[in-house]
Amino acid sequence: MAAVCRAALRLAVHGRTYGSRLFREYSAGPSYQYILVERRGLNQNVGFIQLNRPKALNALCDGLMMEINEALDSFESDLQIGAIVITGNEKAFAAGADIKEMQDRTFQECYGGSFLSQWNRVSTVKKPVIAAVNGFALGGGCELAMMCDIIYAGDKAQFGQPEISLGTIPGAGGTQRLTRAVGKSLAMELVLTGDRITAKEAKEAGLVSKVYPVDKVVDEAIACGEKIAKNSKLIVSMAKEAVNGGEKIFTLNHFFPHI
Repeated sequence: MAAVCRAALRLAVHGRTYGSRLFREYSAGPSYQYILVERRGLNQNVGFIQLNRPKALNALCDGLMMEINEALDSFESDLQIGAIVITGNEKAFAAGADIKEMQDRTFQECYGGSFLSQWNRVSTVKKPVIAAVNGFALGGGCELAMMCDIIYAGDKAQFGQPEISLGTIPGAGGTQRLTRAVGKSLAMELVLTGDRITAKEAKEAGLVSKVYPVDKVVDEAIACGEKIAKNSKLIVSMAKEAVNGGEKIFTLNHFFPHI
C-alpha cells in the first residue's frame, strides 16, 4: 500500500511539473527572430506585430515576411483577437525590401521562383489590419503599409516608392494600390521619380487616415483596434470584404468603363 502511495505521489509531482512546463511553453508562444508579437489593449484583444530588424531599418527579408505570415495566421485563428496592428520603430516602419537578399538573384530566378508571392498574406487576412507608421515607409515598406486596411502615421513619417532609382519597379502591388489611394497623377510622379511624401502630404492625398505625434501613433492604432474589436467579428469581416469588393469594382469601372 505504501509503495502504491509513493508511486501515486511521484506521478502527481511529475504530472504537475510536466503540466507547468507545457503551460509555460504554450504561454511563451512561437519564437520569432525578426518580429515581436503580443496581445495589446485592455482586453488583450488586439494582435500586435512589431518588425524588429532595427540595424537594417526593418528591411523586409524573406524570413521576416514568413514570420509576419505565421503571426497573422495565429491571430486569424484566435477567437479573442478582433484586430491586428503592424508597426516598426521610430526610425523606420520598413525601409524597403532587403537589397542584400535580392542582389544576387537574376530576373529569371525571381520570376520563376514566385519572388514576393508570400507578401500578399497581409491583404487577405479577414480581420482588420492597422499599420502604425513611423519613420521610413519606402518601397516594400510602403507597399506593406498599403496592404493594411487603415494607416495611422507619425508626423515624421515618410512614404515613397523609390524602386526606379534601382532600375526596377514596385513589385508588391505598389503601382496599383498607390494609384487607387492617391490618384494617377501623384502615384505616377512618385513611382517615376522615386520622390517621397511626408505624413501630412500622405493624409492630404488620402493615403493615410490620421497623423499623430511620433510617440502617440502606436497607442492610437491600438485604440482603434480596440474599438473595432468591440464589434461583432463576423460583421466586421463582412464589412471589410464589402469595402474591398467595392474598391475593386470601382477600379474596374474607372479604368475599363465599357466592361
